Amino acid sequence: MFKVNTLNNISPVGLQRLEPDTYDLEGSLEDAEVVLLRSANMHEMEIPAGLKAVGRAGAGVNNIPVDQFSAVGIPVFNTPGANANAVKELVVAGMLLSARNLVQSWDYTRQLTSAGSELSKEVEAAKKQFAGYELPGRTLGVVGLGAIGRQVAKVAIDLGMKVIGYDPGLTISGAWQLSGEILQAASVDELMAKSDMVTFHVPLNEHTRDLLDEKRVRLLKKGATVLNFAREGIVNNEAVLAALESDQLHAYVCDFPTAELRACAKVISLPHLGASTREAEENCAVMVVDQVREYLEYGNISNSVNFPDAMLPRSDGYRLAVVNSNVPNMVGQIATYLAEAGLNIIDMLNKSRGDLAYTLVDTDGKLPDEVAQKIRDIDGVLSVRMI
Repeated sequence: MFKVNTLNNISPVGLQRLEPDTYDLEGSLEDAEVVLLRSANMHEMEIPAGLKAVGRAGAGVNNIPVDQFSAVGIPVFNTPGANANAVKELVVAGMLLSARNLVQSWDYTRQLTSAGSELSKEVEAAKKQFAGYELPGRTLGVVGLGAIGRQVAKVAIDLGMKVIGYDPGLTISGAWQLSGEILQAASVDELMAKSDMVTFHVPLNEHTRDLLDEKRVRLLKKGATVLNFAREGIVNNEAVLAALESDQLHAYVCDFPTAELRACAKVISLPHLGASTREAEENCAVMVVDQVREYLEYGNISNSVNFPDAMLPRSDGYRLAVVNSNVPNMVGQIATYLAEAGLNIIDMLNKSRGDLAYTLVDTDGKLPDEVAQKIRDIDGVLSVRMI
């Protein structure tokens, strides 16, 4: 039975897919073989000795020490696209809130104390200061064309906007899902210069931190709007606040409030609502649970941020899963030990990703414990599981 520990509340819709005769959901963190989480910070946590998998019910993994888990052969799963619709809707809401100055006008109205004809007079006299603009014909720049970015781009086109996108890591399958109406930018700088609004949908890493900085803010059209529902740190707050003060920018809409942002009337900062819908939480929980189950029960991997995708249909034999450093002759050594044990290989899959390699081997007989130990002792092998 696999012992599971949840660091955050995970939707019961997902957890109920863990069969009680196979998974113990009452396990402590110290004894956990599986950790499921959303936003809990794992960077200062001690890795449980028997941990086999980590599942993040969400896309970003900044709260997880991925490199540390990779070093000991533990896959980290996430759920790209499971919350895409929720984030897309919030981005579109942010576009409309900023374009029509809805937050400022609502705040003005709720503070009025008059009534009747006097209230009507105050409303009519003040409404001009909240006049906004319409979206059709405007250009939206989308930085990052993953599951969320693609959906945002599609809605923008449906609203009559022009869309320009930038994503150097765009996959072939992702490109097939893009509308032919989306223009491709050769660089972030080109996208900035052509955008009336720009929205970010990229992970936070060394390449994307301060992606919108003081230099790039100046490239944006005067009166542009910036939207960030991706990660705090992608947009440099000081640069944006300075641009808002000088009227270079019309508005900044984000999901990551700070004291400085909250004090600016041109900023709409929300309390990290991106994936805060019942549907998104359920989708993420179901997706991450299914991926973890597939790995634990069959050795198959999909949507891991540190391991290669590896899907090998299950045969009638016994399965061996090996995680190792991506070095030459590893498969040869494993096969040699299997042959010495008199085991025939029915099927095999070997995949690599960066410094890690992953091998699934189906044999016609059960692997003896002593042979499994010999494989564990191979220099570079990080983990061995018999499934």
